[in-house]
Amino acid sequence: MLSKVYSAAIHGLNAYVVSVQVDESNGLPRSMTLGNVSASVKEAIERVSIALKNLGLELPPKKITINLQPADLRKNGSSFDLPIFMGTLLALYPSCDFPYENYGFLGELGLDGEIRPVSGVLPMVLALEEAGMEGVFVSKDNEREARNSEKLKVISCSHITELLDICKIPYGKKEKRKNIGAGPSVGSNDESYANGNEEDQNLDFQDILGQSYGVRAALIAAAGHHALLFSGPAGTGKTMIAKRIPGILPKMSKQEKLELTKIYSIASCLPSEKGLIEKRPFRAPHSAVSQNTLLGGMSSGRLIPGELALAGKGVLFLDELPLFKKESIEALRGPMEEKRVTLHRLQQFFSYPVDCLFVAAMNPCPCGYFPDRNRCHCTPGQIRAYQRGISKPILERMDLCVSLPSITLQDALTKEKGISSAVLRKQVEKARKMQERRFFQEEKIRWNGDMNVRAVNEYCELGKEEAEYMENIFKLKNLSMRTYHKILKLARTIADLEEEEKINMNHLAEAVSYRGLEEVLFSFEG
Repeated sequence: MLSKVYSAAIHGLNAYVVSVQVDESNGLPRSMTLGNVSASVKEAIERVSIALKNLGLELPPKKITINLQPADLRKNGSSFDLPIFMGTLLALYPSCDFPYENYGFLGELGLDGEIRPVSGVLPMVLALEEAGMEGVFVSKDNEREARNSEKLKVISCSHITELLDICKIPYGKKEKRKNIGAGPSVGSNDESYANGNEEDQNLDFQDILGQSYGVRAALIAAAGHHALLFSGPAGTGKTMIAKRIPGILPKMSKQEKLELTKIYSIASCLPSEKGLIEKRPFRAPHSAVSQNTLLGGMSSGRLIPGELALAGKGVLFLDELPLFKKESIEALRGPMEEKRVTLHRLQQFFSYPVDCLFVAAMNPCPCGYFPDRNRCHCTPGQIRAYQRGISKPILERMDLCVSLPSITLQDALTKEKGISSAVLRKQVEKARKMQERRFFQEEKIRWNGDMNVRAVNEYCELGKEEAEYMENIFKLKNLSMRTYHKILKLARTIADLEEEEKINMNHLAEAVSYRGLEEVLFSFEG
């Protein structure tokens, strides 16, 4: 007898619906799993067989063929255990009245019949919803995540006996029902399961003292989605400022929360007690991180999101940038320029947008105290080699390059608080609303930092005096065209912060002031 149930599989950072077909027929007793599946999927029938035996239901000596469609896409993981279990039961007991033909099944099966959680439930649930499914069966631990679907009816079970009771399928050994959990959970998705994705840090910009220049740069970076590089001696507050940037970004929309939660679910970084990412992430990988960890890699035949994806909607902070591996830093050229990552892994092609704010920090020398020669004992060669660990192409992709001075004792002891994050957030929101109106007809441009050459020429038009000023700056500083366009983008954001429609001289002059670090790093000779 042929049976069919539905499930879903992950492909890249998205999911698609899978039809699980199970056929029971006469012939040599054996089982076959078809449909371009991995070893973990092929093992599912063994787990199903033992789970059924422990329920008192022996598989008959029949030929069992399992087919997962579409067959052209690779299927990995243990999430097919539950649909294969249900498909096998329905094939063996065709007389059962099964009212859940339009439901999806997601879950790993234990030998004792326990239904265990799997990663990537949210994108799979949303794929089932988009396909018109009525509901989904998941593990208890995946319930919060699955309830982010607004249309699907979510039924969670901790043991297959609960599932069989709901589906009204008879089975033996009733004593197996003892002490298996609190029972199935069936309900609508109206209950809120919103939780923060990170610990509540309560970080505020008003704690930053004596670094108004750095705070201003952070404000501009957040308002226009510009890449930001801090340089300065140790203890000047580079990391403190970077950690507070997510707090001045606008609150995420429901769609943004779902997109970010999908990524964390696929990466197995979403705790079971947190059904939805509420706060913008701040990711700060160690300098020893590999290129695959930054961009994304493969594990068991499936894509594992990298730090670029996990920092989506938030901030990716690279502290001590020159200490990162050369290939890791250079791999960021494309994503920073194109706002997209394209990966070719194991004959598979993946592409996803880069939607994080790049923030990096570095010391002026290995010890961190240059140019204070009373404390810095680095040789000129050491300083030069350290500073030039960052290539000029990477430096040019940083929109703002800011040198922070050392904190004075007077600044440290002052009782006056700096500008608060709440005030800065309001300024960012106003500037971004102007950009939303400006780019509402653009498909690939959301913020000033995303503008291409055509958009810069269209939206950063200069008056006669401003054009002459930029011509002189171009010649004086020997700018590249990329750096020239970066300055115009910054000026556009500064004008937006002041709610000005036209870019004037003050905006350009401030934007130019954020490009001085490049000259310092590539002109030091000791």
